[in-house]
Amino acid sequence: MSDMGLEAYKFSISWSRLIPDGRGAINPKALKYYNNLINEIVRQGIELHVTLYHGDLPQSLQDEYGGWLNNKILDDFKEYANVCFSEFGDRVSRWTTFAEPNIITMAGYDRGIFAPGRCSYPFGLNCKAGNSTTEPYIVVHNSLLAHSQVVKLYKDTYQAIQKGWIGMNVYTIWYYPLTNSSADIEAAQRVRDFMIGWIIEPLVFGDYPMIMKKNAGSRLPSFTQKESEQVKGSFDFISLNHYTSSYVADNSEISYTDLRDYNKDMFAKTRGFLNETSSQGPPTCMLNDPLGFQNMLEYVKERFANPLVYIEENGYGLGANRTVNDTDRIEYLRDYIGRILDAIRNGSNVKGYYLWSFVDLFEFLAGYKSSYGLYYVDFDDVERKRVPKLSALWYSNFLKNIKGGVVGGKSLASQ
Repeated sequence: MSDMGLEAYKFSISWSRLIPDGRGAINPKALKYYNNLINEIVRQGIELHVTLYHGDLPQSLQDEYGGWLNNKILDDFKEYANVCFSEFGDRVSRWTTFAEPNIITMAGYDRGIFAPGRCSYPFGLNCKAGNSTTEPYIVVHNSLLAHSQVVKLYKDTYQAIQKGWIGMNVYTIWYYPLTNSSADIEAAQRVRDFMIGWIIEPLVFGDYPMIMKKNAGSRLPSFTQKESEQVKGSFDFISLNHYTSSYVADNSEISYTDLRDYNKDMFAKTRGFLNETSSQGPPTCMLNDPLGFQNMLEYVKERFANPLVYIEENGYGLGANRTVNDTDRIEYLRDYIGRILDAIRNGSNVKGYYLWSFVDLFEFLAGYKSSYGLYYVDFDDVERKRVPKLSALWYSNFLKNIKGGVVGGKSLASQ
């Protein structure tokens, strides 16, 4: 990392690893591991950005009271965060409470393909327990409340001393209407409200998008006045994970009396490509659309009062093609980073960028077949040998501003 020229590094702390039972005793081996990791990164002069939660709930809390479906988790998550702030906060400059709560929730409680695998027929896959019509809304609601409590804790107790910032993450896709029809244009906006506004509107305005309240009705929990006031403004920054764009078609043929889940509440159909096949989709096959990234950043600027933004994930997977000659990734990164610069010049308040990922790793949906890393990892080698790809050399040169740091023909030296 130091040789490459990284100024900052982002990683997640595992709640299950640090406090295996969810509350109570801290695992001393985990505490030592995270302190060693943090100390070495800081020693190299690299700033730390740490995520508190990326889907790894301690099993004991799921077994005891249903995890994120129960508001008992608010106190347990707050105490876990308190341990992290107390133990590591003197060396951590940025905290993200939740990564991708929209995706984790949809996948875990609507379709049932992420933990804890809850869903209901006909919406999910191999459903054994759950309710896809209500549980995604409940889980995000509790996540937002937990987030706001943790932000209050940090600001009241730690921020003045530790001088860090805290925020929340959302997974974003830019949505184009499939056609120029008013129905498809309205459908694309509905999907943006459900996917992005679901998380960001409560943080900025204190409540869910009106279209969500209309379409989901009583299945969408309501904030009390006190909760709304606490959630509103509970961030120093909003961070985005962004990789690709999609197309949206209206699907108003669904009846309001039909049984609906989160996805059907959007009354829309999405596709990743104009001419999509069943084999296409994230994380191994996605539309390369730099303009969509700029559109997303400028949408956040206009729609949500131009918050301070970090890009916490952006990258390009090679699928099963695990080559070190990854010129396609270089092109992707050059074009996407260039679009960030264009958005900044148009007024977007983007303050940081993290590339996914530093090394090849295990992706939940694709195993070892996605190859997102700047460094190739030989997973058949017991030593997991790492070899820099061409993209690692390009990115290092970019970070070190060699030859003016030119991206898409534009110098970033003045930014």
